[in-house]
Amino acid sequence: MTSSTLIFAVLFLALLSYWYGMHRAIQVAGGITKVKKLVSLPRQFGLLTALWCGVPALITLVIWSSFESNVINWLLVNQLPQSIQELSRAELSLYLNDIKILSQDSQLAETFAGNVTDPKFIAAQHMQQLVTNASWMKSAMIFLICITAVLYIVSRYNTEFQARVAIEKIVLRILVGCSVIAILTTLGIVLSVLFESIVFFSAVPPWEFLFGLEWSPQTAMRADQVGSSGAFGAIPLFAGTMLITLVAMLMAVPVGLMTAIYLSQYASERLRSFAKPMLEILAGIPTVVYGFFAALTVAPFVRDAGEYFGLNVASESALAAGLVMGVMIIPFVSSLSDDAINAVPKELKEGSLGMGATMSETIKKVLLPAALPGIVGAFLLAISRAIGETMIVVMAAGMAANLTANPLDSVTTVTVQIVALLTGDQEFDSPKTLAAFALGLMLFVTTLALNVIALKIVRKYREQYD
Repeated sequence: MTSSTLIFAVLFLALLSYWYGMHRAIQVAGGITKVKKLVSLPRQFGLLTALWCGVPALITLVIWSSFESNVINWLLVNQLPQSIQELSRAELSLYLNDIKILSQDSQLAETFAGNVTDPKFIAAQHMQQLVTNASWMKSAMIFLICITAVLYIVSRYNTEFQARVAIEKIVLRILVGCSVIAILTTLGIVLSVLFESIVFFSAVPPWEFLFGLEWSPQTAMRADQVGSSGAFGAIPLFAGTMLITLVAMLMAVPVGLMTAIYLSQYASERLRSFAKPMLEILAGIPTVVYGFFAALTVAPFVRDAGEYFGLNVASESALAAGLVMGVMIIPFVSSLSDDAINAVPKELKEGSLGMGATMSETIKKVLLPAALPGIVGAFLLAISRAIGETMIVVMAAGMAANLTANPLDSVTTVTVQIVALLTGDQEFDSPKTLAAFALGLMLFVTTLALNVIALKIVRKYREQYD
């Protein structure tokens, strides 16, 4: 069975185990009329049985799937001729990939046209057998674990068994496990980016990367190659990212915050029930659609408007990309700010109005300061969203690494360059490719700094209004 089929099989067995656990608990109590003897409810016994059936099996399936491919490759390599085993790591990886593709061919013998002595044919047959054996072993182990776990937990059922407490312990361990996985995933991402960045900085000096004014990551493959300067000054990328983000925030923050204030304090319930969902639809529009809108509508409009006033506007400008990006992140600002304002206790608002303050004074001096932690969180999310946006920048601002503060010029951002550097077949041993990891590290540091600043602001105002 495939892993997906096994998952559905385990879920089905867990459903049967739920039914079996309930009936077993009723039998232990002496019948449906005597279930009051049980410390826990029958459905709690059923849920505990289902958890014992499903959780260990799914954990085993995840662990098995993580190591299955590596174990099969190791067993396969040991069966290959010695001359093939001595190939370099990259060549051996390509050879194993060819074998894997051949092993998935249902007509393997016809592919080789009777040449059964070919090492790849023999290895592909052996891999087919290994995969089949692994599938049967995996299925047998999963079903055995399900049955064994159910029989074990059911054998412990009695009238004094606390099924609810056992369920809570299992759920607590699941939550702890999910938290550990999240922490380890974050740590793995940070370390992988950090290690690759260290390799990059061993080839390119950090001061050149952080303070260089020219970005041209194309490195020369030979001495006479033209147009490959290999300049890794990231200042133009940082400046372009900040410029587009600034334009987007100048668009999103006032509009989003004013919209949140109107919807939460002035709009009727009927208008609010219609306007807020319509506004939040903007958050669900794919970014490529925003990119088309920016490239086909906003950018020509900005260019024509600039020419009308005698300004030289690039066909792909930071202003066009920033304006469309601002429209895209308005729902983040408005929705979260609206929730933060509505979360302020009504006593503060009513007390202010009762003291004679007007609605505008109450909003400015009471509601907004009290809701500031949530509003700052909305701004931070919007900034992070703007910094990480790629598609709109590619389609509306271009990919030219220009160092400029003029929003009418064409610029590029860090994320766009990361995509450009990692597009296609790349060797992860050249400064050109490794530069993407250094850019990613800078984005991580920037986001971390924004979080620290936001936490300080939130902590300051939370202490005043607790």
